[in-house]
Amino acid sequence: MTSAKGSAARGSATPPQHHPRHGEVLLDVQGLVKHFPISQGVVFKRKVGAVQAVDGVSFQLRRGETLGVVGESGCGKSTLAKLLMRLETPTAGKALLEGRDIYSLGGNELRKLRRNVQMVMQDPYTSLNPRMTVGDIIGEPFEIHPDAAPRGDRRRRVQELLEVVGLNPEHVNRYPHQFSGGQRQRIGIARALALRPQIIVCDEPVSALDVSIQAQVINLLEQLQDEFGLSYIFIAHDLSVVRHIADRVAVMYLGKIVELGTESEIYERPTHPYTQALLSAVPVPDPRARNHREIIRLDGDVPSPANPPSGCHFRTRCWKAQEICAAQEPPLTIRPADPHPSACHFPELRHPVA
Repeated sequence: MTSAKGSAARGSATPPQHHPRHGEVLLDVQGLVKHFPISQGVVFKRKVGAVQAVDGVSFQLRRGETLGVVGESGCGKSTLAKLLMRLETPTAGKALLEGRDIYSLGGNELRKLRRNVQMVMQDPYTSLNPRMTVGDIIGEPFEIHPDAAPRGDRRRRVQELLEVVGLNPEHVNRYPHQFSGGQRQRIGIARALALRPQIIVCDEPVSALDVSIQAQVINLLEQLQDEFGLSYIFIAHDLSVVRHIADRVAVMYLGKIVELGTESEIYERPTHPYTQALLSAVPVPDPRARNHREIIRLDGDVPSPANPPSGCHFRTRCWKAQEICAAQEPPLTIRPADPHPSACHFPELRHPVA
């Protein structure tokens, strides 16, 4: 998988915008919580519990940066994406976009937020309306935000967006079923770019694609980031893909971030047992290295988010668990001997086995 960073920009009416990578903080998420209530009863419903999908997530996203979010299915990655898109309302916490809490916005201010934060969906087949042409799909944001492009200029803008993502501008009148999966995902990316957002939330954008097509889409995302100064929150369960595109990586487990660091810190110097277990499961292409690797097999199943363990959520599957792990929740913090934040009472540097 070769990177497209630094490649020449393709033709577009808008010249490439050159922004410094890792600039000022663009998005500041503070203690984000989302609990879905569990109710019983038909006529008189009462709350009997809650699914703790996201439970105190905090991080910062800088301008021009890609933050990868990884973890097992059900750890809260997609719920986090919906919260950042304002598709869900948090139970608690804040998300400050350029200093303003996005959950306190309404009316015109919320419409402006929609322009600045866009999303690329996981499934390129169900995320595009089969009854709309590609031109209508990509141009729909201009109907919702008419000030983004004059009506007479919209067709040209749509064709430029198709060209930017590597598709033929003349295919503007075709329907989604006439494109392959990789081409459909490019259409979804073009739709996300239409309003010139600052942040794009990518919710597993390549998981439904063939490996060779995954590489093309990832390289396209990297090129567009350099071209338009985008910031990405890239959600995935494939650690190899995340390593290729991410500047920093957040590892989630049962609604919490358990380790946060740069790409090299997470992949080369992991300190949390869960991160080490995830890395040990990454396939190794070299048969000689495969024979000498150590596989970390976790005991038990992932606990239910409706009834998570006390203290450290990972303690029921961790080989380091002690009494303090059940009594106290470890904070996500940097300790004197740690190179980066890790939510573990007994963090230990362990060289990756993959």
